[in-house]
Amino acid sequence: MKSYRFPELRTTAVFLLPLTGFLVLFILVPVIGAIVDSLYLEVTFLPARFAGFENYRWMVRNPGFWQSFAFTLLFVLVSVPLEIVLGLTFALLLNEKTAARGLLRACVLIPWAIPAAVSARTWELIYNYNYGLANFLWIRLGLSSTPINWLGSELGAFTSLVCADAWKTTPFVAIILLAGLSAIPEDLYRQAEVDGANFFRRFTTITLPLIKPAIIVALIFRSVDALRVFDIVYVLTHGGPGGSTTSLSLYGYNYFLIGDFGYGSAVSVVLFAVALVLSVTYVKIGRFGEDLR
Repeated sequence: MKSYRFPELRTTAVFLLPLTGFLVLFILVPVIGAIVDSLYLEVTFLPARFAGFENYRWMVRNPGFWQSFAFTLLFVLVSVPLEIVLGLTFALLLNEKTAARGLLRACVLIPWAIPAAVSARTWELIYNYNYGLANFLWIRLGLSSTPINWLGSELGAFTSLVCADAWKTTPFVAIILLAGLSAIPEDLYRQAEVDGANFFRRFTTITLPLIKPAIIVALIFRSVDALRVFDIVYVLTHGGPGGSTTSLSLYGYNYFLIGDFGYGSAVSVVLFAVALVLSVTYVKIGRFGEDLR
């Protein structure tokens, strides 16, 4: 038995070796490096000095950290559910058999394919106070007689960021959920129709349970991505007004920018830990491993 399994194990090891090397070199080593750097007081032009958890103690006492932490969590709690609902809606529509289904599936990917910085710059023009499309439509529809400074208030800036992020990333969610929908046998729907089940009944008893793994995958990817949101915040608001839209990624980046690499690394480690905890929680609550068996 052992001699029979040895070639299988050796073949498996050969195929896993490149992937393992990639994970160690480009993921594990940088993570360990960030953790080590976070334990040092490392500022440009000054010798690095081991400080233990001093950076983390300063972080806990820093109001700016808690402000960026609260914004990041609120951004995840608002944007991710919105994108899941919109993505599922688009996935259901794209899963219908129509003549232009292939073209529609290709078109829906366009926002996601656009680079994040370009997308954010486009939305910056849309929200422009003087000539932006948002104010043009707002006034033409009679909702306001004067232009609105969309990015000048906390609520307006937060809403603008959520809309811009949803526009770009909803197609990604839709494609993941569409893959889950495509795997559902059509015979189940035909049998349900024969039994007299309406659309809502078919959706709750067949569609949702069977695409649960796809929803969990979309939640994990989008939650982690929303936690480290940087591009649209940097381009649209630069963290303003008054630091109200400073994400954890932008917060840590600002310290890297001024040369405080130890504190910036500590912020990165906290962000990594939050993303890890959130991902594990999704898997545990959704019993993703059981669904795959």
